[in-house]
Amino acid sequence: MPGRDGIRLFCFHHAGAGALAFAGWQRRVGADVSVLPVRLPGRETRRREDRVTDGARLVDELQSDLGEFLDEPHAFYGHSLGALVAYRFAQYRVAAGLRPPALLAVGACSAPQLPAPLIQTLLRPELPDEELIRSLGGQDSIPAPLRSRIGWLSGTLATLRADLLLAQSLRQPPVTALPCPLDAFAGEVDPLVNATEVHAWKHCTTNRFRFTAVRGTHFFVRGRDVPRAVGEALRSEASAPGAARPEAAPPRVG
Repeated sequence: MPGRDGIRLFCFHHAGAGALAFAGWQRRVGADVSVLPVRLPGRETRRREDRVTDGARLVDELQSDLGEFLDEPHAFYGHSLGALVAYRFAQYRVAAGLRPPALLAVGACSAPQLPAPLIQTLLRPELPDEELIRSLGGQDSIPAPLRSRIGWLSGTLATLRADLLLAQSLRQPPVTALPCPLDAFAGEVDPLVNATEVHAWKHCTTNRFRFTAVRGTHFFVRGRDVPRAVGEALRSEASAPGAARPEAAPPRVG
């Protein structure tokens, strides 16, 4: 675990991806924030590990792996699937009376209390790989180097299908409003998630909520706007008068 000074920002990647989704975030967020991408099992350096498709199991593993690093000020950013992971992990910690994130930031994901018919469509066992890629944003969903390497592409698609099962699990009730500030980002030309669906995250916090539309498609995580905005939000929260750990109990949503 890197030992930089400043608040730790744990980043959770989208379906089929890994920690490399956050390449470049450190210099964009700012030197006073320590960017720590979280790599889920079954990809990159963890590709030999079993993929996790059960949300409760994943949250337990995250607490076991990361819990000791969350006693100090920290924040979460999750993109698409990662937004659900970050939210459920924060929800777990609040329910357990543990320190919540100073900021929960989510991007390219409809609020967890909303139905997600696309997931059901993509989980059809007979769905061809080509249609799966097209339904998730076409060529933009798979980096060009992977598209040209059949072996790697096959593994990526298997991981993607497992991640869709994980997303389905993470959308199971209950949904509760958390006591931490929440920032939600939507891509201006995202073909998968619209602004209204992202704005519905306002029901997932009892604290400050802010919605921002940013340039890009579903994969705006690769751009500059969101890491810069998250860094600015963290600095703003840290300097706010009376900034302190929230203690409110989480009410149920929906």
